[in-house]
This record gives sequence, C-alpha cells and structure tokens, in this order.
Amino acid sequence: MATTMSLKLACVVVLCLVVGAPLAQGAITCGQVSSRLAPCIAYLRSNGAGAVPPSCCSGVNALNSAAQTSQDRKTACTCIKSAASSIAGINYGAAGSLPGKCGVSIPYKISPSTDCNSVN
Repeated sequence: MATTMSLKLACVVVLCLVVGAPLAQGAITCGQVSSRLAPCIAYLRSNGAGAVPPSCCSGVNALNSAAQTSQDRKTACTCIKSAASSIAGINYGAAGSLPGKCGVSIPYKISPSTDCNSVN
C-alpha cells in the first residue's frame, strides 16, 4: 500500500515538473525522463540488490540516446535529481552505478550534489 502511494506521489510530482518545465523544440522533457526511468524505481529502492531489470536498462539506454545535446543532458540531469529527491528510499549509490550496469556512460555523477548546470 505504501509503495502504491509513493508511486502515485512520484507521478504527481513528475507531472508538476513536466507542466512547469520550459520546453524547447526537440528538447528532452522531464516527462520523457521520468517515463523512461520509472522501471528503475523498485531496483533503486532495494539498495541495488540483484540484477537491474531489463526494462530499467532499456529506459536508461533510450534516455541516453535521446539526450544528444548539452542542453538535453542538463535537462535530464535536473529532472533525474528532482524526481529522485521526491521519491523516498532512493539509494544514490545504486543510482550512481546504474548507467554503468546498463552499459552507458554519462558525463555526470547521479548525486544530490551534482551541479547540472556544469553538465556538457
């Protein structure tokens, strides 16, 4: 029951982010980021125990492919940080290792202290 409530809360927060996010033509949106990374939430709450779900890695890979420009990567970084801070129980160690476990390399560390404005 608590997981369902947390997931609903996360969806509401993400929806608010999408509505409030400035949009540029062809730019990645927080809605795209959150929908691609939603399959990762349970894994990230489990302290990264076990294998990464294939649907999670598919989303990570799709997001990495979509974030082609410096601005897209900054937006994705900001969206990831905002969404993660609104979801209780996220293990940032597991989040930080997720791209590597899914076979992608990103130009920033997934951490609450990451300065997304410095992402290139």
